[in-house]
Amino acid sequence: MRAAETTTTRTGRGRVVPWAVLGLWIAVIAIVGPFAAKLAGVQHDKVTDYLPASADSTRAAKIEDRLPGGETTEMVLVYHRDGGLSSADRKTAAAQVAEITRQHELIGGAPKGIPSKDGTTLMYPVASNEPGANEAQRDKLVDDVREVAQGEGGLTVDVGGTGALATDSGAVYDSLGGPLLYTTVAVVAVLLILIYRSPVLWLVPLVVAGIADYLSMGVAYGLNQAFGTTVSGQSSGVMTILVFGAGTDYALLLVSRYREELRRFERPYEAMAAALRGCGAAVLASSGTVAAGLLCLLAADLNSSRGMGPLGTVGVLCALIAMTTLLPAILVVVGRRVFWPLVPVFGSTPQQRRSLFSAMGSSAGRRPLTVLASGAVLLGALALGSFNLPGPLKQEDSFVNKPEAVVAMETLAKAYPGQGSRPIDVITPRGRADETLATVRGTPGVGSAEKGRTGDGWTEISVFAESAPQSAGETATIRFLRDELKGSYVGGDSAQQIDLEATNARDTKIVVPLVLVSVLLILIVLLRSLVAPLLLVVAVVAVWGASLGIGGLVFEPLLGLKGTDPGLGLLSFVFLVALGVDYGIFLMHRMREESLAGAEPTAAALTALRTTGGVIASAGLVLAATFAVLTNMGLVQLVQLGFVIAVGVLLDTFLVRTYLVTSAAVALGRKVWWPGVLSREPGPAERTGPSEPPRQAETVGAP
Repeated sequence: MRAAETTTTRTGRGRVVPWAVLGLWIAVIAIVGPFAAKLAGVQHDKVTDYLPASADSTRAAKIEDRLPGGETTEMVLVYHRDGGLSSADRKTAAAQVAEITRQHELIGGAPKGIPSKDGTTLMYPVASNEPGANEAQRDKLVDDVREVAQGEGGLTVDVGGTGALATDSGAVYDSLGGPLLYTTVAVVAVLLILIYRSPVLWLVPLVVAGIADYLSMGVAYGLNQAFGTTVSGQSSGVMTILVFGAGTDYALLLVSRYREELRRFERPYEAMAAALRGCGAAVLASSGTVAAGLLCLLAADLNSSRGMGPLGTVGVLCALIAMTTLLPAILVVVGRRVFWPLVPVFGSTPQQRRSLFSAMGSSAGRRPLTVLASGAVLLGALALGSFNLPGPLKQEDSFVNKPEAVVAMETLAKAYPGQGSRPIDVITPRGRADETLATVRGTPGVGSAEKGRTGDGWTEISVFAESAPQSAGETATIRFLRDELKGSYVGGDSAQQIDLEATNARDTKIVVPLVLVSVLLILIVLLRSLVAPLLLVVAVVAVWGASLGIGGLVFEPLLGLKGTDPGLGLLSFVFLVALGVDYGIFLMHRMREESLAGAEPTAAALTALRTTGGVIASAGLVLAATFAVLTNMGLVQLVQLGFVIAVGVLLDTFLVRTYLVTSAAVALGRKVWWPGVLSREPGPAERTGPSEPPRQAETVGAP
């Protein structure tokens, strides 16, 4: 009678709970929906959103925003003809500049042209306070100027300067949203179809990931309103990548385990409950390591890195919640038929065949030390390529396809060699403006300096260096100014690049240890061991080094990228360590589960590889593909970040997890679980094995 009541209770629960979860999600989306739609409205890609919070250049930029007229939009009109400008060209330039002056209120009135010594170029500096800090009005001003400034008959006209560069950068960031989302969805959809070989199943995790992404947008907007969290095109784009990449990984693991349990349980609800019990801890720990690693970015001083931490964490946690509640509910409601045509039948035995991972496990099991040593040498050799990484990325080299503002900068650099074409901004207390100006003019490397706007207790001084922008000479001049001008702030484009490099170096020293410690602690709690967590952390660090090395062999020689983004090392480390440990968790958690069931160390390691190898491979392919989408974006920093992470995930998936971690586990035997109970030899009673036969594991290559 009790058995019947229990069965009835479970059946009723199996019918009610999934529908209740679906109803709850409908309510959540209805509440979050209006906020998600507002995220684009709070997304900004201003210079200060990507600068160090405490740097001189950041403080200078913020004070400039408060000066009379707000933020100044500075442009440079560059008229150029290869064979030399004609008198007609000069008349055309003068007429166009006059028309621009008539249409817009320019600081200082009509600008005067500055000819190059070789007679090929004429430069007109233009500045206006019309747009203030309004980005849309700034873009309109730049577009209006470009519409007037047109060349013909061999005369080229390019509009550059900080204002034009900001407009071109904004256009690239604006293009990330739609194309990034659509490309990511398409890539994930194709891979899921290939993995599941089902006309229906692939759609379920994809839809759930889309809902999770929508939820993350609403939560990100809430964080912005409540705590002022920075939302930039870069951070929101990475959040989307993480939702689809990490979320699909969790779905692959859960669906694979659910397929196993459907052969053991007749009712889908009970099979799903068993699947969640079996892999729930691994999924929670996996998401926990990613979230913990990303939250360590809050210790960074760089605004873009610090803002990426909370948004990335939101993306991962929303993916976790959706994949452990909404996805199971939908799968239970739909039932076994969602797997058609490969439906797992209750009581059936999966087809046994020798998979790729069985073969890899066998080779690792026969010669574990040889495999381990060979892999370590290979990773070390690849890591040497990091010495070939190009130098710091200059502002004009930060675009994959050069926009007009960058073309103008390059033309100026050739036509005015050894002359600064972009100002160094010095912000000094108003009462010391004359004293500061005299000091600036006497500083080595300064070509000219003039006072600009005054207000709010500060005075702006525009300084032109004798050396070209972002050259060693200009860098030395900026350092001289900062040493001499105590109580003043030195900013501008070149100063910002100096601060970015210095701050990234500082952030790396602080964030990297935090990430390692936080990830290690989570692994120790999950695996109840010290050796296994250390093994996984060392493995992901080795993968990071090898991935950067491959980047050094590819970026400049093959892709033609002329610099390395200063934040590449830190961000790639955080993502590769946090995400790479995921697969180690999937493997080691299953290995521990097999050991607890009585399997010997070697058998446990090989069974874990055989049963999780297909899932890890599928998850690695999906995650690598989602980050590879970034390589198709228009910014070098995103291309490099996407490339390094995608390569790292593939290395981790097909070399480190399958070969090296398995080989190390086989070589260490029970010591891999030291000092936990599994590290000790079992007693006579324990050697008899578990009272129930171990679950028949599926050995198919994909989930």
